[in-house]
Amino acid sequence: MKLSFGFSPCPNDTFMLGAIVNGWIDTEGIEFEWVIADIAELNARSRNHELAISKMSFYNYATIRDTYHHLDAGAALGRGCGPLLIAKNKKWLETMDLQEAITAIPGDRTTANLLLQYAHPEINNKKEYLFSEIEQAVISGEVDLGVIIHENRFTYATKGLLKIKDLGEYWETHTKAAIPLGCIAIQHKYGPKLKNTVSHMIKKSIEYGYTHPDQLSPFIKEHSQEIDDHVIQQHIDLYVNKYSLSLGQEGTHSIEVLLREIATLQKN
Repeated sequence: MKLSFGFSPCPNDTFMLGAIVNGWIDTEGIEFEWVIADIAELNARSRNHELAISKMSFYNYATIRDTYHHLDAGAALGRGCGPLLIAKNKKWLETMDLQEAITAIPGDRTTANLLLQYAHPEINNKKEYLFSEIEQAVISGEVDLGVIIHENRFTYATKGLLKIKDLGEYWETHTKAAIPLGCIAIQHKYGPKLKNTVSHMIKKSIEYGYTHPDQLSPFIKEHSQEIDDHVIQQHIDLYVNKYSLSLGQEGTHSIEVLLREIATLQKN
């Protein structure tokens, strides 16, 4: 059996899946056709049902649950790991009137955009960028504000940019739930047995990464937008955690909260 499998080039994904991609663990007779793409592209391709298995934003997942089901392993979910709203101009720290701000987002169906909508529903003037281009868009003045994810969380301050709000912290404070950022999901048509097999495989791959970090490092660096070892490790430490191995009760609850809040936002 050959299955298409999409994931992002970010260190958390390459860390979690590196052992499978490189053939370091048993894939139990399953052959994968790998697709490496930005999260916004993966969201779009999953909505078109192009990928059998894919990493996707939980916000995107909420809209295609009729055809995909998230796996127990491989999620980016936790606390203190949410997207940040940043700016270059100090005036945005001094005003609550963000309605007129041009804001860069890493994709319409990303959880980052959902959390922006949750915290600041008045922000409607949005422009979509690749996540790796948002810092520069703010620096150049193309946009007033930017919602940053992934490695940029660790680099924006060194570039003179200011944090306006931690959108994940806002979510945690108001919902008391962890932040469900992204998941790996498989199309329903492949059935529960294959879903569980792939989920277990991902868990084994993550465990392999923890015990063979030096072996995995070149693969992670090959795909990461940042090559600084410290930044890459910070990224992995933040986004790969106990929920990546298994969602558990708390992780599952946070997804239920997210789905509930999405329904509420759509009604308003």
